[in-house]
Amino acid sequence: MREIVFDTETTGLDPRKGDRLVEIGCIEMIHRVATGRTFHGYFNPQRDMPAEAQAVHGLSATFLADKPLFGTRAAELLEFLGDAPLVAHNASFDFGFLNTELAICGLAPVDRARMVDTVAIAKRKHPGAKLSLDALCSRYGIDRSHRVLHGALLDAELLAQLYVELTGGRQIGLELATGSTIEPTVTADAPLVIERRVRPPRTHSASPEELALHTVFIAQLNEAIWLN
Repeated sequence: MREIVFDTETTGLDPRKGDRLVEIGCIEMIHRVATGRTFHGYFNPQRDMPAEAQAVHGLSATFLADKPLFGTRAAELLEFLGDAPLVAHNASFDFGFLNTELAICGLAPVDRARMVDTVAIAKRKHPGAKLSLDALCSRYGIDRSHRVLHGALLDAELLAQLYVELTGGRQIGLELATGSTIEPTVTADAPLVIERRVRPPRTHSASPEELALHTVFIAQLNEAIWLN
């Protein structure tokens, strides 16, 4: 199963008020394992960078001035996304900015049915707990010591690790034996379901020859306590 974990950085909180996407980072996962394939890009928002936003991600208008417009890499991004489910933390925020940028380019939006929201998953697993990426990484022991500022690709890498933990840990999807798999099903609006298909147990009875050898061995033991 192919999935894309992604994160965005923006000039603000609301694309309807003119805020723009300035960075996107995507991690490809297959059966909950990162493949090493990524997509990352910085984009010129064609507007100023508010100080509040720059304090979060450190991206200044000067740094972004020579970066390409989103539209110049939109086709490359869509090809990387393919038709895979898209995993994000507070996914409606990231989808809102992604689809706004696609609309500016005259492209169709990404279907929100593909959205997998790790905040929604965490809320079901840990009701009442803090649900920020930092808080959840601390809960699951995910190292974020190198995260000084927000960054789309770095945050996507952390989120990929968190997603694995939220959906069952490192053994999710592990093929234990031929005919035995564990395949998770996760959506933003449905409870976590793990379907288990287990092969019938094999017979491991000892042969008559093995039983005879075992009897001889036991007879040679000195004061075996289980014979008293």
